[in-house]
Amino acid sequence: MLSSDTKTDTASIEKLPLESSPMDSDEFLKTESTIGIELVEEDEPTFKLSSWLFSHKSRFNQVDEDAVATRRSVFDNPDLAPLYWPKKDYENIHRFDPTARWTRREERALVWKIDWKVMLWATISFSALNIDRGNLTKANSDNFLPALHLTTDDFNWGNSIFRLAFLCAELPSQLVSKRIGPDRWIPMQIVLWSIVSASQFWLTGRTSFFLTRALLGVLQGGFIPDLILYLSYFYTKTELPFRLALFWISSNFCNIISSFIAFGVLHMDGVLGKAGWRWLFLIEGLITLVIGIVTFFRMPPSPTQTRTWFRPNGWFTPREETIIVTRILRDDPTKGDMHNREGLSIKRLWTAVCDYDLWPLYIVGVMFGIPSSPPNTYLTLSLRNLGFSTLNTTLLTIPSTVAGMITMAAITMVSEILNERTFVAMAQDLWTLPFLVAIYCLPENPNQWIYFGLATALLSYPYTHPIQVGWCSRNAGAVAGRTVNASLYNMFVQLTAVVSAQIYQDSDAPRYRRGNRALIIICCLNVAVIYPCTKVYYIWRNRQRNRIWNAMTIEEQKEYLKTTKDLGNRRLDFRFAH
Repeated sequence: MLSSDTKTDTASIEKLPLESSPMDSDEFLKTESTIGIELVEEDEPTFKLSSWLFSHKSRFNQVDEDAVATRRSVFDNPDLAPLYWPKKDYENIHRFDPTARWTRREERALVWKIDWKVMLWATISFSALNIDRGNLTKANSDNFLPALHLTTDDFNWGNSIFRLAFLCAELPSQLVSKRIGPDRWIPMQIVLWSIVSASQFWLTGRTSFFLTRALLGVLQGGFIPDLILYLSYFYTKTELPFRLALFWISSNFCNIISSFIAFGVLHMDGVLGKAGWRWLFLIEGLITLVIGIVTFFRMPPSPTQTRTWFRPNGWFTPREETIIVTRILRDDPTKGDMHNREGLSIKRLWTAVCDYDLWPLYIVGVMFGIPSSPPNTYLTLSLRNLGFSTLNTTLLTIPSTVAGMITMAAITMVSEILNERTFVAMAQDLWTLPFLVAIYCLPENPNQWIYFGLATALLSYPYTHPIQVGWCSRNAGAVAGRTVNASLYNMFVQLTAVVSAQIYQDSDAPRYRRGNRALIIICCLNVAVIYPCTKVYYIWRNRQRNRIWNAMTIEEQKEYLKTTKDLGNRRLDFRFAH
């Protein structure tokens, strides 16, 4: 809560020019406009979903909405400000004004506006990815494999090919995105993969199945880090993790919608002599094609570039643009060290790849999802083998999807309340373990409803990937590192699917006892070793940095900041989140 001495005259806060020219660091040092205006300290509690949902309304009435919301940063220190100043070719520099002040009321209204203008369509475009990634599972409920004379091992290899192609495309996609801009590359990706997805209507057998899997992987690889990079232009580091959780919550919601679409489309079995699963690929591909085309018109390059021929007034006023840009750079000055059409040099790329401080998170990325992946991939096949009909199988995938949305939102709130990542992220494996053991102990021919109940409970796990994506982004530091490391992390996450696709083998069907035994062992390894060791590592690294930094005098610290060539998390003043 803000104290009464942080209040200031609203009229003085709002004195910002309608049009502004770039301010350089020397000009800033000559200004005196920050004198006498209070700032919110860095340790001021930030917005939490849990507070928004559960706090009593009267508590909000005690907050002065017209008090200053501008948070203190390095730009308020005349000695440090020039060392963190954005590059001259940074696309938003003409709106960057460290002397600008704004109120809580303004900031809350502006973030809400960004949510509606930027986040909403980003979520819809993310849904396009999940529609085309999930339709293969829906097709499996309609005798897709027998129709193409494929075995479950062929299905495994198709998934592996998709993930390997997805994995290999991650980093190249990010390089393209940084060069031409995510606002251009993201809609191009959606349009291209939707065409390939729709073309699965004409699949003829094993070769065409593998080919489309590879093409989809190449075109979809890198999409998630590209979208995260784009959103980082609009949100602070404390706002982004919750919005990433919304992505995956919307993914579950999208799966529910696509299940109902599949339920309807699979009734078209026999139309024009074609199977229902063929119509499913075609119709969902056309839906995502429309989303991709619209996305070209719904993704401006940056907060200050929303005006165009079809949107002459733009989304934000000059003052709003100043607030967006200034609050983003106050929160993370490294976002000004590259512009949004600047490609990565080989040196910066190699530096990010060799960043060993993020390797523990890469190991987490490849391991955490293995225990839940095969049961999820094989859910429709297992339900069909147990005697459920095609249409019932499609509908029976919905309960776990709905429950997954609830547990994902809950785990995100827990992470916010505790300000904890490592042990909270471990919740996915802790949840999965007892249900894996229960499924492993089922008899050879289990009751179909008992299996459905256990599988549904297992797949209702709290998905912690959004927490870990934000964790990796925060620990990367600079924009260049964040771009590459987000891709590398996602590459390791895709490697999860490559590994897990080979755990359930045709020779182990239909109970997959060997596979489930392997999943139980991996789950125990994650809980007992990998997550705890990751936390210990980051605590140790922070203590190392503290010893070095605290041993330096103020003058030595200033000299280091002026002369260092360290970037992102290599800097001595950087601390790792855990």
